[in-house]
Amino acid sequence: MTPRDGHTDTDEVLAWLRRQGTQRTIKGMARYGIEAEHAFGVPMGTLLALRKRLGQDHDLAIALWQSGWYEARLLAALVGDPDRVTPREMNAWAAGFENWADCDTVCFKLWDRTPHAWEKARRWAVSPRELVKRGGFVLMACLALHDKAAADKRFLAFLPLIEEGARDERNFVKKGVNWALRSIGRRNLALNTAALAVARRLAPAEEAAPRWVGKDALRELANPKVRSRLARRAR
Repeated sequence: MTPRDGHTDTDEVLAWLRRQGTQRTIKGMARYGIEAEHAFGVPMGTLLALRKRLGQDHDLAIALWQSGWYEARLLAALVGDPDRVTPREMNAWAAGFENWADCDTVCFKLWDRTPHAWEKARRWAVSPRELVKRGGFVLMACLALHDKAAADKRFLAFLPLIEEGARDERNFVKKGVNWALRSIGRRNLALNTAALAVARRLAPAEEAAPRWVGKDALRELANPKVRSRLARRAR
């Protein structure tokens, strides 16, 4: 695949992905709960290697996402330019999420580095759509993991949304909520204490979803090794 005028031909990329796909990989997707209407069956390792060849190309990313192919959408997240992502584009892509994997990949590999991530995390966390709502909480988790300069108060503002979101019984939402709470709680000792308070309020809940989120977060965030590591980091 040779770039023409600085860009790679989308049809050429799709044809390459088709050649790399296998039914074995598609069957593996099903085992992990990944449902996609159109999939070639290309593993992530192959996509990461292709990304090195292609480099960053946001026009290609847009075309790949619009193609509707599962692996093309993952590749779009890998080659996209966070500085060129727009809020409208984020909304359009989020509305087209098919599964947890395209949601998580675009949040983890592209969107958390955009200037719009904080606002979208807040807005999507109250969306009625399961995968869009998951995207809001996944963005919170990714920001906690990757935005090293962000002040604690920005993450503290997420905690009420996390506590409310934990009451959503839908599988992909509650798992995104759990990821957000644990990621914020691993950031530093002060945020660990704040996240633990949320987890302790959720853990005794009668409803299954908040109880699971709270207990699972408690197991990690209250772990003495985790607390000790954060305390050493604070010194």
